[in-house]
Amino acid sequence: MKRVRRLYHVFAAMLSWLVFMGVGLLLNLVCAPLLLLPGRERLGGPIRRVIHSLFGAWCRWMHAMRLIYVSSHGFTDETLAGTAVYISNHPGLLDATILLARLPNTICIFKPALYRNPAIGPAAVMAGYAAGTSGIDLIRDVAARVAAGPSLLIFPEGHRTPADATLGPLKPGFALIARRARVPIRVISIRAPRDLFPRGRRWWQVPKLPALVEVTLLGELPHDQTVRTAELTARAARQLSAAIAPP
Repeated sequence: MKRVRRLYHVFAAMLSWLVFMGVGLLLNLVCAPLLLLPGRERLGGPIRRVIHSLFGAWCRWMHAMRLIYVSSHGFTDETLAGTAVYISNHPGLLDATILLARLPNTICIFKPALYRNPAIGPAAVMAGYAAGTSGIDLIRDVAARVAAGPSLLIFPEGHRTPADATLGPLKPGFALIARRARVPIRVISIRAPRDLFPRGRRWWQVPKLPALVEVTLLGELPHDQTVRTAELTARAARQLSAAIAPP
């Protein structure tokens, strides 16, 4: 029976990735010609809503296929009101998908290589996502986008957490962006099995399934220009570490 269940989970996982890639490719085929339109920035909001809905459908698909069950806490209309910089730990490959399914009107930062990928880039550009890795120019660009309305999701570790670690050092860029945009920082914790696509694990290396992923909106670090960036970063690190520490 265990072997049969494992075979099912491997098959269902591969099928789910094919569905994900197929829908993503279709979305980018639709978005590619829109890049030529004048004033394409006006379409950013609608494209973000489409991505938000598609990621929500993906999470429901994974639940229906009995692969990944997502338990979310603290995500209410009141706690999500207004523009904010959302930060989270980054244990697995699916984190951005799960969180963008729960955060309305939110952009994120893509690696430049993904941003230039024709199978991913058009939708990211149309949605107003930013491309870059570090630097003051990136911080200014993203802060300007956040100040104009959409929220930002960022993983301050900079990459997925290694399977043998709980939380890596947080880079202060998120705090600089929040200060420049004059918006609060909201902290999200993700608790997931350590083998659920951590850093170094490829999407085709199917982990033990089903898996439970618990995401919690822990609270808000209010915008305060008198608090130094280093202190904001330290506060966020302490809050995340306490939330994801092993019981």
